[in-house]
Amino acid sequence: MLTVASTASLRVYVSEWENGRRSISARYAKILRALLGITDDELHGRAEALAVPVVADGYDELISRIDAARSVSLTMVTTFMDQTELFRTMDRQMGAASLVDPMTGHLTKLEDALTFAVLPETRRPVALALAGAATLAAWQALDVGAVERAWRHYELGKRAAQEADEPMYLAHATAEQAYVLCDAGRATVAVQLIRDAQRVGGKTMSPRLMAWLYAAEAEICARAGLPDDCRRALENAMRHLPPGEEARDADMLSIFLNEGHLSRWRGNALALIGDDEAVTSLYDALDSADPTFIRASAGLRCDLAQAHMARGEYDQAHEHLRQARLLASRTGSVRHRRRIEQLTQRL
Repeated sequence: MLTVASTASLRVYVSEWENGRRSISARYAKILRALLGITDDELHGRAEALAVPVVADGYDELISRIDAARSVSLTMVTTFMDQTELFRTMDRQMGAASLVDPMTGHLTKLEDALTFAVLPETRRPVALALAGAATLAAWQALDVGAVERAWRHYELGKRAAQEADEPMYLAHATAEQAYVLCDAGRATVAVQLIRDAQRVGGKTMSPRLMAWLYAAEAEICARAGLPDDCRRALENAMRHLPPGEEARDADMLSIFLNEGHLSRWRGNALALIGDDEAVTSLYDALDSADPTFIRASAGLRCDLAQAHMARGEYDQAHEHLRQARLLASRTGSVRHRRRIEQLTQRL
């Protein structure tokens, strides 16, 4: 048991400690650290630590954050989703390179809102907003070559989709994550993952999302060296795609797919398996391409270069690679630049 000074003497000591007229001895420092729940540096570095006791358990801050999260209204969630939509538009037109920091801050806000939200009616809409934002951030990370960050964002998106009980968002995030595996040279596993995404989505999926998943499966099967599976998936994609010029899925705003987009995707897959029909599909897609989809246009030029190379038409391949290089420089796409260099080396 430690012996301390009398109450009257302690009052004098505290006054002198606060005003810097007396240093705190090791004996009293030990007592004060335990009593106030502060470190030795805080004790000796802050006189106010003695005048205003530190709340060691942090409950006040926790409750403050929970109260703040509870006030997240549907209007605020809509604002979050509108911001994601803005980033999506900027990504299409300018590329992902300039959006890394803004998207990181956006995800942090959404994660904090979800972390401290308590009741399901508050958590679900925030989780849905986070699922969409995390999947977009993951695709952007993949585009700039940050593959581990892309993988982690996809995992975050999947968890958020599960929290929101939204199978469509879970299927989409899972399918896009397959591209990380494919780019890493694990195309066979990627095929399995994208088929699992179709199973996860089940009967709840919209026809346009289903067509999108089959088109993605076709591309990945082509990269895995499975031409028959590729053609079968393309047939399924065409069968599920709703007719008309409308490209955006009303049930899932991150999905853009109409006949023109699918024609480009079909040409890409056929080019990968060396099918002569690829050139026709790709030029049809080029004629109908939306000029605001800059990154997609770079990919289309790469596809055309690959299709012409398969036919031994190297002059045309050179020209499309030149166009692709210009577009990739506008968006800063590491992923496209890597593909352009790989195709250039084959010429």
